[in-house]
Amino acid sequence: MIIWIASYPKSGNTWVRSLISSYFFSKTGNFDFSLLKNISLYPGPKYFNTKIRKPGEVSLFWEMSQKNIIENQRITFLKTHNALVALNNRNFTTEKTTLGAIYIIRDPRNILSSLKNHYGFKDYNEALEFMTNKKKYIWDVRKEKDFSGFQFLGSWSDHYKTWIENTKFKTLLLKYEDLENDCYSTSHKLIKYILLLNGKNKVDEKKLFKSVETTKFDILKKKEKETGFDESIKVNNINKSFFFLGPENKWKNKLPKEIISKAEKEFEDDLNYFNY
Repeated sequence: MIIWIASYPKSGNTWVRSLISSYFFSKTGNFDFSLLKNISLYPGPKYFNTKIRKPGEVSLFWEMSQKNIIENQRITFLKTHNALVALNNRNFTTEKTTLGAIYIIRDPRNILSSLKNHYGFKDYNEALEFMTNKKKYIWDVRKEKDFSGFQFLGSWSDHYKTWIENTKFKTLLLKYEDLENDCYSTSHKLIKYILLLNGKNKVDEKKLFKSVETTKFDILKKKEKETGFDESIKVNNINKSFFFLGPENKWKNKLPKEIISKAEKEFEDDLNYFNY
């Protein structure tokens, strides 16, 4: 069965994957980028026998590919930025193949800075337009004419609602800010949730401590600088750092007042809901 690690882009998905992979796929809890290979991005070309030629066409293969993934009956972690929606009358996933999900939420004002850097947007208005586009989707632009990595986002607000309002399977909501403020306690809740889905209960405190210590932002940033990181992208032939600002990404210090006003008007109900 599948356990999803879902989020809107630049919300902390890689951090959570790092914590999970270091705890469940290493003997000691020590993190290394190679461990992330145990938690693949879905959808992606490795899960389909044919190239996907059109945006959205991948939805026709969601159900069958996920049935193939769970054939061996063991737990499989998958990363996704896809909203929990139906396209072409096909649901992204169902309780038939999904055991549970972890959804990471982050203050949308901080996402703006990360999106602007990651995609090389010319200004924050372009990043805000990205986040409010109800028809927005992404794919791996490095693979021309292959949309197997197509992920439908919709708007930021619609995206999180599709996951946390789902009643078909259990979903743990994690706030990025809780990971920043108290990573150990938040990670403990995360690991405990996964263990309970597997019918287990006891957290290896020593291993979890090592997982938290070896996945701190400055360590990940240093690793990327030294060895590179497969998930970073090039914009105009320039490598963009995946681990960009981390704890230093504070919207009050980064965003122009005009953008803050626009974002807070657009996301007013959401900001109140999450006490941002």
